[in-house]
Amino acid sequence: MEKYTFKKEERLCSKRSIDDLFHNGSSFVVYPFRVVYLAYEPQERPFPAQAILSVPKKRFKRAVDRNHLKRQMRECYRQQKHTLYAFLQDNALHMSLAIQYVSNEKLPFETLKAKTAQLLARLEHEIDQSHLGKGN
Repeated sequence: MEKYTFKKEERLCSKRSIDDLFHNGSSFVVYPFRVVYLAYEPQERPFPAQAILSVPKKRFKRAVDRNHLKRQMRECYRQQKHTLYAFLQDNALHMSLAIQYVSNEKLPFETLKAKTAQLLARLEHEIDQSHLGKGN
């Protein structure tokens, strides 16, 4: 049985790692999310991916709205990340990942969940394409 957790070690917290992700990473949009990712060789970490989720203050002025959306995004990612983890382990990769909310309105949880599934599928496709281009 899968454990659907999102532990501290799975969160991207290091300022240096975040800067590296945004300066050297690739990005794409699956509305209402913008995804920035950076795949790299495996390191001594218990989890193959580290993620950061953000909702901009520019679009949602009230903290309660930002926190609510972040909570929903975390829940969607937590429930579906096992597919990404399996893909990364099969390809012997680790990655840093930023998921940013870009919509101006709050969308229902079911929509966010469906879009998160699309986002993870597209992420796997993008990684496949970038590794095929490098000859791996």
